[in-house]
Amino acid sequence: MRVVTLNVNGIRAAAAKGLADWLKDQKPDVICLQEVRCLPEQLPRELGKLEGYHAYWHPAEKAGYSGVGLLCREKPKDLQVGMGSDFDREGRFLRAVFDGYSVASVYVPSGSSGPVRQAEKMRFLGEFLPFLEGLEGENILCGDFNIAHKPIDLKNWKANQQNSGFLPEERAWIDDLLNAGYIDVFRELVGPEAVHYSWWSQRGQARAKNVGWRLDYHFSTPGLAGVAHSPRIHPEPLLSDHAPVVIDYAL
Repeated sequence: MRVVTLNVNGIRAAAAKGLADWLKDQKPDVICLQEVRCLPEQLPRELGKLEGYHAYWHPAEKAGYSGVGLLCREKPKDLQVGMGSDFDREGRFLRAVFDGYSVASVYVPSGSSGPVRQAEKMRFLGEFLPFLEGLEGENILCGDFNIAHKPIDLKNWKANQQNSGFLPEERAWIDDLLNAGYIDVFRELVGPEAVHYSWWSQRGQARAKNVGWRLDYHFSTPGLAGVAHSPRIHPEPLLSDHAPVVIDYAL
């Protein structure tokens, strides 16, 4: 089973950059998208009705904001839209349940715009971990978590220790997630010293200079992590300010 996750930074913009054709070439079984930023009726046809996939969407109430999607070759047995929180109005969690496992598309809020949104980000994380601990079975959580876990996960870590995305309390939350039994599958597979980024600022030629952050993850329970292989990040073609993260699971 091939699983792709990508923050599209607006699915209509990503469609114009060739996202549908790229996905067809990759032949994933599950596609997790974040920051879709449109209503289902506004989706580009080539992605809203991608041939061979069942498509599910959880948009934000606010126009042009947030939202997650799941495209699955196999029809899920069940679909979980949201996590029963007031954050559901922002479209941040969508989970497809299959026989013996599930895959979720996750979009953690950004706190980079200022203290108010950072406080909301931490409130979300405070609600999210107990919710995840309540999920049964084998699970894959894919998406933009807006946190770089370790210094290896961003280029300029020393300069960002007081910035949203690399704050001690955010990094400690990922520690707590791992202590709860989830595994950072990409890091597990590539090793602790491998430098890989999945997001680059659109300022200052950050992408060309590879001044990036690893914000996009596959977290899974141990059974699925144990059958994971072939991790890769695709910085090209340029589909978004994020890059797709692809991992295969031998199911």
